[in-house]
Amino acid sequence: MDPILDNPRSLARAASAMRCLPFRLNLYRLLEHEALSSVALWARADVDTLCSTRLTPDDTENLFIWLIRLGVLRREVDGQGLTERVRLTPMGRQLLAGWGNEIPPAGWKEQLRHAISRYRPRL
Repeated sequence: MDPILDNPRSLARAASAMRCLPFRLNLYRLLEHEALSSVALWARADVDTLCSTRLTPDDTENLFIWLIRLGVLRREVDGQGLTERVRLTPMGRQLLAGWGNEIPPAGWKEQLRHAISRYRPRL
């Protein structure tokens, strides 16, 4: 078993990020089965069912990078190397398994803690 999947602190931090970010459960479920780039996400007709807030592709890419750092997403690899597409990791799958039809929303205190840890990780 991967030590990160057994680390409660890593799981809690990743779960908190997933609750605080504007991505809905449908997006993570989609990323379980197919890779998607930030540009391709916003070109989809069903983007409103995948995200709760309209973001630019650049903002979406920054959030993808944050989720990659936390271990929820990973870059897709093809014959040329890493691509701009992302997929769900085993940690992301483990977190999704604990939620029903939607990701529980974060309260204001959790949102504040998440913002501080994201923008000022050394504080």
